[in-house]
Amino acid sequence: MELYRAVGQEALIGILSHIFFIAITFYALQAFMLEKLFKKNKVFQVQLIYILLSVAIGSAVSNFFLQFSNWSGKLPYLF
Repeated sequence: MELYRAVGQEALIGILSHIFFIAITFYALQAFMLEKLFKKNKVFQVQLIYILLSVAIGSAVSNFFLQFSNWSGKLPYLF
């Protein structure tokens, strides 16, 4: 039963981490003026690019931190 709880906690931490870093990335991307790279009146496409970039970058950063945390937890087994 304890194993299931640990797996569930790991899944929850992963989901929350991804959401957190995607939100931070979305906020950070607002500093760029991507609208100037697109044709006029393409508001939906610009918003879609912001969302897709946020998911791609945020997921990559989240995976980095989750893996780093996982590896750090396994370091004691080295000694």
